[in-house]
Amino acid sequence: MGARELAKLEAELVDCRACPRLVEWRERVAREKRAAFRDETYWGRPVPGFGPADARMLIVGLAPAAHGANRTGRMFTGDRSGDVLYAALHAVGLASQPTALRIGDGLELYGTRITAPVHCAPPDNKPTPEERDNCRTWLEAELPLLAPTLRTIVVLGGFGWQALLPVLANAGWQVPRPRPKFGHGVRVPLTGPRPIEVFGCYHVSQQNTFTGRLTPAMLEDVLAAAADAAEIQRPAGAG
Repeated sequence: MGARELAKLEAELVDCRACPRLVEWRERVAREKRAAFRDETYWGRPVPGFGPADARMLIVGLAPAAHGANRTGRMFTGDRSGDVLYAALHAVGLASQPTALRIGDGLELYGTRITAPVHCAPPDNKPTPEERDNCRTWLEAELPLLAPTLRTIVVLGGFGWQALLPVLANAGWQVPRPRPKFGHGVRVPLTGPRPIEVFGCYHVSQQNTFTGRLTPAMLEDVLAAAADAAEIQRPAGAG
């Protein structure tokens, strides 16, 4: 039932046109394209979550990249941020391969799902508060479908952290007041429909990875800790 309901939600999401600025931008990027991808057909629509419906761990990012997920139609696929994330997921035993090029490339996630608080590519990678709030309904609908198996959430960056905590509170989880501050390596256990633990991690943006603010080892440590807390079975020696 969960998988069917999640597939239905994803089918509705990809037709969303609630935010005029984001609709105009994502479609313009898909028409004009980047020179390196001029022969490709861009997705140019909202990007649904990726991963199994019975995931024990959820990764929450920010929004699709204009020439990454907005081009390929899959979260963190086809850009530098995804290169870093999927390499780390593979290193800790949560992905079948270290690369993510396109839908149908054989990539599978183990016990892990990836989503975002904003599902359309925004100009300059900066959604407005109104766009974040418009898109919240999709995260509010997705979380209950994942709740029966969900045990941990890894949030990539402060934007996702600020967007997620109100959704968790509205869904019945007891979020402390004042709300916990985002930070790399922060862990916040929550009681609610089921106990979960929220982990903070710097975003895998080039600004962070190129400067060394976030290293592969730092990312792998957070992912491995969240996977262990979720009791995801991983290959011996992974992570």
